[in-house]
Amino acid sequence: MTMALKKSHLGVAGDTVPPCLCNEATPSPLNAAERSLMRFAAAQKIGELFEVLGIDYLNDHNTRDTPARVAKMYVEEIMRGRFNAPPVVTEFDNVGQSDQLIVTGPIDVRSTCAHHLMPIYGSAYIGVLPAADGKIIGLSKYDRIVDHFSARLQIQEELVKQIGAFIMERTKPRGLAVRISAVHMCKSQRGVRASHASRMVTTEFYGDMLTDKTTRGEFLQECALLDRNA
Repeated sequence: MTMALKKSHLGVAGDTVPPCLCNEATPSPLNAAERSLMRFAAAQKIGELFEVLGIDYLNDHNTRDTPARVAKMYVEEIMRGRFNAPPVVTEFDNVGQSDQLIVTGPIDVRSTCAHHLMPIYGSAYIGVLPAADGKIIGLSKYDRIVDHFSARLQIQEELVKQIGAFIMERTKPRGLAVRISAVHMCKSQRGVRASHASRMVTTEFYGDMLTDKTTRGEFLQECALLDRNA
């Protein structure tokens, strides 16, 4: 049976919000009132979880306000990329007809594992081969794009693909590479309790970056250099 989250459950009359995957955006951005109502409903459910776990949060001075704090954190921070519109990409004419590799990084990655709701943190590197007759975008926009797609429940294999697909669609470069190196606390804080030095690396290549081994190697060398100097 198909499930849908009724806005009436959040105190909003009328329409429904169709279900979507945890790392997909909602069909339309939520406004401040809708997010506030979602926080209220989520806080109630977190309070119920505390009751199941035997935590008297109503009388415990440490956790009395925790359900509301956690609900706010999920809606306004950890999962805000699902509820807000993607960043506006400012384009500039490629006046100098630059067509050589541009690499930027490390860009901070702060995300949350979809499997255990534990933090993922690390760095992203983006390599772009601009089209000589195309457009280029402001350098800070790459940071904003990474931040936007990281702010939702994720697995790293899909995060690099979402970032890459967005940049390719919006800027249409000749080639693109997206690399993420990150620590997963679902592995280091629980389960096998691996070292925090243990990282996962994922890379996606597009266009000429996929077919040109020399340029691909240059990108990976630049990533290693930037990583050492970080």
